[in-house]
Amino acid sequence: MTDIESLYKRYAPDVRRFVLFLSGDPVMADEITADTFVRAWLAEERIRQPTVKSYLFAIARNLYRDLQRREARHTELDEKMMDTRISAQTRMEQTAEVRAVLAALQELPEIDRTVLLMRALDEMPYEEIAAAMEIPVTTAKVKVHRARAKLMEARKPAREGFMASGERQ
Repeated sequence: MTDIESLYKRYAPDVRRFVLFLSGDPVMADEITADTFVRAWLAEERIRQPTVKSYLFAIARNLYRDLQRREARHTELDEKMMDTRISAQTRMEQTAEVRAVLAALQELPEIDRTVLLMRALDEMPYEEIAAAMEIPVTTAKVKVHRARAKLMEARKPAREGFMASGERQ
């Protein structure tokens, strides 16, 4: 395995994006990304996954699941509290269509969300996804197809709202 710094430089943006879409939380995405590379660095074994990226995604997913279990025992903050430091990127992401798709993404079962993100964001081959998730290749394909269909359905009402109001995409 190459040194951890070069792995981080090459794969950190992909891992962060994966976790951001998996969790919907930028702070959690940053934390899990950092923890992913710490775990990879401390691992005594060589990477056994088909690619380094699928190995890192598997670590990130496991960290996300562990965090979800721990957070289930805590009380959440009021979601109505607005962050006063809204960036241009955040404003762009808050369009009705994007919000609808992200909400639908969060409603998907965790495994469906994971395989969809591996395929859609990082164009991982179904064989690598199946190996990383320990599911049959056919199951991975079906989960991606069904998840995409659900997200397309979530886009329809928002798109129709844009067309009715005369706004452009």
